[in-house]
Amino acid sequence: YCVNELLHNSSFCLVPRGRRLGSFRFLEALQAACIPVILSNGWELPFSEVIDWRKAAIIGDERLLLQVPSITRSVGRDRILALRQQTQFLWDAYFSSVTKIVLTTLEIIHDRVDSHVSRNRLLWNSLPGGLYALPQYSTDPAQFPFYYAILGKSPSQQFTAVIHTVTPLQSQISPVVKLIIAVAKSKFCAQIVVLWNCDKPLPPRNKWPSTSVPLTVIEGQTKMMSSRFSPHDVILTDAILSLDEDSVLSTNEVDFAFLVWQSFPERIVGYPARSHYWDSLRSRWGYTSKWTNDYSMVLTGAAFYHRYYHYLFTHYVPASLLTMVDHMANCEDILMNFLVSAVTKQPPIKVTQKKQYKETMMSQGSKSSRWADPDHFAQRQTCMNAFSHWLGFMPLVHSQMRLDPVLFRDQVSILRKKYRDIEKL
Repeated sequence: YCVNELLHNSSFCLVPRGRRLGSFRFLEALQAACIPVILSNGWELPFSEVIDWRKAAIIGDERLLLQVPSITRSVGRDRILALRQQTQFLWDAYFSSVTKIVLTTLEIIHDRVDSHVSRNRLLWNSLPGGLYALPQYSTDPAQFPFYYAILGKSPSQQFTAVIHTVTPLQSQISPVVKLIIAVAKSKFCAQIVVLWNCDKPLPPRNKWPSTSVPLTVIEGQTKMMSSRFSPHDVILTDAILSLDEDSVLSTNEVDFAFLVWQSFPERIVGYPARSHYWDSLRSRWGYTSKWTNDYSMVLTGAAFYHRYYHYLFTHYVPASLLTMVDHMANCEDILMNFLVSAVTKQPPIKVTQKKQYKETMMSQGSKSSRWADPDHFAQRQTCMNAFSHWLGFMPLVHSQMRLDPVLFRDQVSILRKKYRDIEKL
């Protein structure tokens, strides 16, 4: 215990050679956010093929031990902080479990074999790390939302609305028709993609509303819940606005949320929020939809996120969990939140104080509403624990931040407000 406390309270930890070149002290120091001072000439540090250890450790010379104090004293506070932060990133990303060590080893071998689709050092040495930046998606860091800030890149100025549809198109006053019209009016909307996961035949093109942006209807091959996050080639923009067919959004709400997403392109940004908590009586994670300022999930029935998460959801999440989601026709939104929070280590972003976002929530007796299913809530509790068991930890992060337009609910002239109808909803 004393050694552990000493490690955690130290900025630098000496790592001399052990019986061989290496030393178990190295990983101990890494875990404790203590900057390793390597004193073992000729030691090839773990995964040094891809990890830049100069960003997390001081490489000393065991023949010049007396110079170590002056070397460490010359390291400024800013660099000490950066080095310690990097030790935590590297420990968490590649060394925190046997599974991570094995996966990292296999991925490095994979990069050697398929060198034409291998990750560059930026992907390995910056959050979220090489295991979450799949080179099959792209070998260009600029294609991933996590590296926009490092590379000085701005997110795209347009989005693609992806509307998940499971009920027949009954008339021109159907919720999905109203939703398409409202979203298409957004000046940032590039295209609308309707995923037809309904058991009824696909309606003819003239049954859909005419819009000023391209409208594409894709009939689901499997008609499964997880297919709403398939990385369809037709989606050309960085940003996706994921929507349930019965979501109720105004054009103003869409525009404002998209502008917020541009500032947080690696996160989920949306309206309906939910939260998790630890149920100590049952020793398990709980799920709550109570209306409070605290939240840790933003439901993907009305949310913006980067299209890379479709690829990651489809190719990174175990098939057993996707099957579970499809079997229950539930929890795909929770699973996406788990995935994004596990990658970013950050909470989603809630915009506006919208409480209700579905037509069917206003009349819960509707047969088409899965929210009316008494098992719906119990299933979501089960999902919470299955997903955290998969990851080995609870990735969700609580937040109380909500972003509203400037002058929202201020007693000023309505003419001065940019998003005038948001506060009426």
